[in-house]
This record gives sequence, structure tokens and C-alpha cells, in this order.
Amino acid sequence: MSNAKTATVEVRLPSRLGYEKVAMSAASAVAKLMGFREDRIEDLKTAIAEACINAIEHGNRLNEKLSVGVVLSAGADQLEIKVIDDGSGITKPPPKPDIDRKMHGEEDPRGIGMFLIQALVDEAEWVSGADGRSSYVRLVIRLNQQAA
Repeated sequence: MSNAKTATVEVRLPSRLGYEKVAMSAASAVAKLMGFREDRIEDLKTAIAEACINAIEHGNRLNEKLSVGVVLSAGADQLEIKVIDDGSGITKPPPKPDIDRKMHGEEDPRGIGMFLIQALVDEAEWVSGADGRSSYVRLVIRLNQQAA
């Protein structure tokens, strides 16, 4: 790792839908400070919203006694985000969705979050907690990977 200093911002959200907006705002502010372009910041906000909603609904099962942790680590050339919940994580990714079937109402419109997240960021990794708790998704968005 380089000697560049990393700035870390941590946010703890209640497991209640709507609070993903707080994580979106924090990530947007950090990405702006780092110099990300507006379109990349919008991609990041969408990916973080999806990850937080998944953590609230699937990880913590809407249990308001549990919280979702969001850790933003700003390096010299990339922003790493971890969205942490108290669930056991996913054992295997769901099958690739048929977007056309979903759009035409032939398939449940839910279930595209993981694929959307992967399309919007440079790296996405789902990690299951060793103890069946504290699972997280790790997202990375790089400054130098921005399209012209």
C-alpha cells in the first residue's frame, strides 16, 4: 500500500428503510472531496443505496435493534466502501436476472441489486462473517477508471 494517508468516515444506520439516504449523502460528500466526476458520484450513490437496502432487508431482516455500518475509506486514488450488517451473508450469488423478463413483468422485478451494484462500481465483493454475523459488501470506485 502507498504512503498516502487514508481518510475514514464511519456512519451507523438504523435498520429502517429510508436511512440508506444518509449513507448516499456521506459517500457523495467524500467522493466530491476526492474529485470524482458527478456521473461517477451518481453511480456510487445508487450502488450504496442498493447495498444498504440489502443489508437492512436481508442482512438485518428489518430488525431495528440491529444497525448497518457504512465505512468510507478515501485513499489517494480510490474510495472503498464497506456496508456491514449482522446477517450471515450470502452463500452463493443468485442466478443472473433476465432483465427483459423483469421489465415486461414476467419476472419479479426484485433481485437485480447485486448485478446493478457490480455494474456501477469498479469492484464489488460480498464477504460472509466467519461467525455467521458481521457480513459485508465491499465496493471500490477508482478515480483513474473514469471514462472520458
